[in-house]
Amino acid sequence: MPTNLPPEALDKWAEVEAARNPKERMQKMQEFLKYVPQHKGTLKLRGQIKKKIAVIRNDLEDKKRKGTGKGSGGPKLFLEKEGAAQIALIGMTNVGKSCLMSTATNSKVKVTPTPYSTHEPVPGIMNYLDVQFQIVEAPAIMEGSADGRARGHITLGLARNADGVIVMVDLSRDPVGQLKLVLGELEKSRVLVSKPSGRVDIDRRHAGATLRVIITGRLINCSIQDVENLLRSYKINDAIVRISGDVSIDDVEDAIFESTVYKPAVVVANKLDLKGADTNLRVLKKDVDGKLPVIAMSCESKIGLDELGKALFESLGVIRIYTKEPSARVYSDHPFALRRGAMVSDLAKNIHKEFVSNFLFAMVWAKRLPFSPKKVGLNFVLDDGDVVEIHVR
Repeated sequence: MPTNLPPEALDKWAEVEAARNPKERMQKMQEFLKYVPQHKGTLKLRGQIKKKIAVIRNDLEDKKRKGTGKGSGGPKLFLEKEGAAQIALIGMTNVGKSCLMSTATNSKVKVTPTPYSTHEPVPGIMNYLDVQFQIVEAPAIMEGSADGRARGHITLGLARNADGVIVMVDLSRDPVGQLKLVLGELEKSRVLVSKPSGRVDIDRRHAGATLRVIITGRLINCSIQDVENLLRSYKINDAIVRISGDVSIDDVEDAIFESTVYKPAVVVANKLDLKGADTNLRVLKKDVDGKLPVIAMSCESKIGLDELGKALFESLGVIRIYTKEPSARVYSDHPFALRRGAMVSDLAKNIHKEFVSNFLFAMVWAKRLPFSPKKVGLNFVLDDGDVVEIHVR
């Protein structure tokens, strides 16, 4: 059952969500904890919030130790997202992450055999078809990263904030052991790469001044009214909430606090050109057993790069939506990158926030439609390659 927090705690959490910078957010979380009763029912919640506070504090202390002044920056826990999706590139030291960045993206990174040479996140853009993925190389993971060892809070914070994860392993040295260590540290930080039976996504950037709950799965022992009441009790009045799979009211509350997150993941097995790699690749694939896509690669010889782009595209559920102005004869060759299941309303919001409030209708061109173009409304579900023409007042 939900933790049934007192009104003062609910109000304070709304202040946490409205915080404008990490320091303010940390302070509001500390104040929030003062209003959370200490008993068995809130034990998990208190632990989650304390871990969030510790992550922010570590990040702020890192910047302070570096003596960051105006115009400079220490390691950033969160990077502004670009392209169709942000992907955190993680793995143990010397598996070839910098080599992949150098080969697959526009990032000018220094490739060196020196262990732990990446001290802060390094972003780069990878092109696939006509979309772009932002790949962010994170500092190396080691045993104890989830407990704050080395720069673990930076790497695991990036993985939590990203849209997906690339886990890179070295085929020349026990890839199964490497993968288990990395996934174990992610799990300790409540970042899961195995798709859960149910999922709750809360998009607070809706800006539509309404609360909208979209259910494509099943609610367990609760109703949609229970879900809406819980969300409103936490001052979540303007958001799109998507529920898929089997979800309980506790799962919804977990999503409010972002306690456990699911991230689509691709395993990149690097150094395919080295001795013993073929045997280790077979062992790795047998261990993974189809639960995650495994891309065999050699960054130095550029083997497997195309397969990586395809795997990211499919794992993240990206769809490309092309737009056309009502007066234009051809559509734009620069698509909007949305997620599978997106509707016309999502596209309209991406174009301009007023397109939703002033929406009249849309015309959709698609090969899957028996008659194309088709006149549709805001709730029409889009698919990869659709061409959309939106008409507004």
